[in-house]
Amino acid sequence: MVSNINQLLVQAQTAYDAADWSLLIQYLQQLILGANSEHPEIVKNREYLLKLALSMLEMGDFQQRWEITKVLTHLGNIAIPPLIEILEDEEAEEELRWYAARTLGEFQHPEAIAPLLELLKSDDDEELKAIAATALGQMGTVAIAGLSELLSDEDTRLFAVRSLSCIPQIETITPLLSVVQDPQPAIRAAAIEALSSFHDERVPPVLLNALDDMAATVRRAAVLGLGFRPDLRQALDLVTRLQPKLYDFNLDVCCAAAVSLSRMGCDEAAKHLFDLLISPHTPIKLQLETIRALSWVGTPSSLEYLQTALNQSTSETVWQEIVTVLGRVQKPQLTTPATEILLQILRCLSCGTLTQHPDIEIVNIKSAIALSLGQLGQMQAIEPLISLLADSNASVRLHAIAALKNLDGEAVYQQLQQLANNDAITPDLKQGIAIALAEW
Repeated sequence: MVSNINQLLVQAQTAYDAADWSLLIQYLQQLILGANSEHPEIVKNREYLLKLALSMLEMGDFQQRWEITKVLTHLGNIAIPPLIEILEDEEAEEELRWYAARTLGEFQHPEAIAPLLELLKSDDDEELKAIAATALGQMGTVAIAGLSELLSDEDTRLFAVRSLSCIPQIETITPLLSVVQDPQPAIRAAAIEALSSFHDERVPPVLLNALDDMAATVRRAAVLGLGFRPDLRQALDLVTRLQPKLYDFNLDVCCAAAVSLSRMGCDEAAKHLFDLLISPHTPIKLQLETIRALSWVGTPSSLEYLQTALNQSTSETVWQEIVTVLGRVQKPQLTTPATEILLQILRCLSCGTLTQHPDIEIVNIKSAIALSLGQLGQMQAIEPLISLLADSNASVRLHAIAALKNLDGEAVYQQLQQLANNDAITPDLKQGIAIALAEW
């Protein structure tokens, strides 16, 4: 064992002398990341290995530096002082300081907190400060006190909030609450977003108050935050509070409100979403978000609303999205109703009763229905899908074949074989079945 380690040490030195950084990384990884990293020979040479790793960090390219940081963290706290020295060297290469900050955050050691905090206070490089903020956030509880002090300085407040938001500890709630009324919208939004992850009684009143903030980014953060609290739906009358945000001046807030209402999982929320969907003033982006939201509500009424909206719409984009989300229904009690809706649409398409708009490409809708029926996997879709094999469009036929394969493959195959020998079927269907069997 000792001879193997000594041999690796010699090879590492040789690679270092030849400036073969890729090979040096391999040897260092074998020595330090392996199961024998606590071997007395390695412990004895740890200072030497640190020197090689730091040289690698200084001289390597981006990917090599990325790899060597794992080695540095495994070397232990011995690597902290030289990394701090790199971080504090304003003459050092920016990327090198970036890696030093990132690696210090991995140690989660109190010794690394002060230099990272100082970097947030003094450095003009925004990207480097962002890395330092992330590193502090990785350190967890030990960094909370220092970050809280930075909240008092306007220049460091935003970075401090972002760091605190990376620490999922209840101790961050109090400092975050202190900035929810900050003059800077970015700080308010970041604090609201961070607070939303906590189920703490101090948070919901703050979120409700932020629904009427002047800044759209803050309103959006509050809307999304309340969406994560369906447990408070009745106590705080959240559906009523969120519904007006469907008609906010800012489209992103409207979309966020649709998502949050979907998480309430009730018929009242579904009705508000349906009203928004069928409004002639709703932009297409919001319509699509609302369609997805209705599918997420996950109630029978939400599916019925989707069917009604499709019957009323003359937009192929809306049709496509409704058909698509119906195929993504996952609740076992809803897969059969979703399948029945799709089959009814398919029957109406075949009868020509849903062609009220000349811009709608029926071929695309049929293909989408086939795909969704395959995803739902309900056996009552077999015969309608087989009937699509007679369609004149190759894309429809291929989608039908793919969907049939997603159902009970053996049962479908036997049924296709029986039909292939049936002279009573149409030539188009016979040809389509032959193609399907060949594809099988």
